[in-house]
Amino acid sequence: MNSYPTEWPEFYTATILEWKFLLSEEKYKIIIISSLQYLVRNNKIKLCAFVIMSNHIHLIWQILPGNSYEKMRLCFKKFTGQQIKFELQKSNPDLLKEFKVDKKDREYQFWKRDALSIELFTDKVFQQKLNYIHYNPVKAGMCKFPEAYKYSSANFYNGGRDEFEMLSEYTISHPSW
Repeated sequence: MNSYPTEWPEFYTATILEWKFLLSEEKYKIIIISSLQYLVRNNKIKLCAFVIMSNHIHLIWQILPGNSYEKMRLCFKKFTGQQIKFELQKSNPDLLKEFKVDKKDREYQFWKRDALSIELFTDKVFQQKLNYIHYNPVKAGMCKFPEAYKYSSANFYNGGRDEFEMLSEYTISHPSW
């Protein structure tokens, strides 16, 4: 008999403040990838799917025991925000100024505060979100086929290639009713 997971996989969307196209450049996508790789390698998360668009990301991840979604979201956004800030300080200080905010707890803000998160309880919803993630670049006109977009898990699900070495396939299993 199977048992329910402690934490269900989660569909997570994080958006750049004011929908700015900050993630268009590859160096910012690499910051996102590096952060996800760190979380996977340090047994914080299991990453099932992702796509990095020009102004937002979508993930399907599952938090591993001893961690919480809230903590991982905060850790991910804080680390990537810091790395983006450092990169902008070096390469594009004018763009950095666009992210300056008047807040007590920060000087710059890159991610919108309220990210979307949905627990995935069923195979049907999991598959729906997986397809949504993979077809996002196609709908945006960035490629013709999901597998043609580099910053996505589409190749992993269509051929088993994990270029960034951070993905795990996931199958939801339910106990007998």
